[in-house]
Amino acid sequence: MVVTLIVVCEVGFWVLLAAGLVLRYGCRMPRTGAAVLLLEPLLELVLLTVTAIDLRTGATADGKHGLAAVYLGYTVAYGHYTIRWADGHAAHRFGGAPRPVKPPRHGLARARHEGKLWLRTVAMGAVAAGLLELAAWYVGDGDTATLREWQLTMARLVAVHGVIALSYLLWPKKAPAGEPEAARRRPKVLR
Repeated sequence: MVVTLIVVCEVGFWVLLAAGLVLRYGCRMPRTGAAVLLLEPLLELVLLTVTAIDLRTGATADGKHGLAAVYLGYTVAYGHYTIRWADGHAAHRFGGAPRPVKPPRHGLARARHEGKLWLRTVAMGAVAAGLLELAAWYVGDGDTATLREWQLTMARLVAVHGVIALSYLLWPKKAPAGEPEAARRRPKVLR
């Protein structure tokens, strides 16, 4: 049941996102669209509640509960970022807003961007590890080895992403010769 709910929440996230953006830009109902986008956290609250009830009613803590915690951590850390990204592209495409600025591709600016993404991954790992710890405490004397394994998996994920982000700082990608910084960050418009 928890795995099905995770899939429903993921699909629901994208359906609510699309509905909110269609209402906001397609139907010219910005407040209604914003209200639909604000429903996103309710999906995570439902998932958290069902997962807690599942554990409390005697279910063995296993991988699906760990996956639920990771999904919730991802949503907390990257959910707003994803919504803002999609909103910027929808505003450009359907609302007449300027094209969103692409992330930098070279040098220190790219390293800074990757560092910020890594900090989001740290937040994701911290939220997931915290929820897994609460789940282990909530289960009590039951078998929580799987939840501990998920905590280690999150630590490994944060470490690997940290190494990748650090590589952009230690070995920055050089900009093509003759291309000024402003031109590199400006998107190319096809005419």
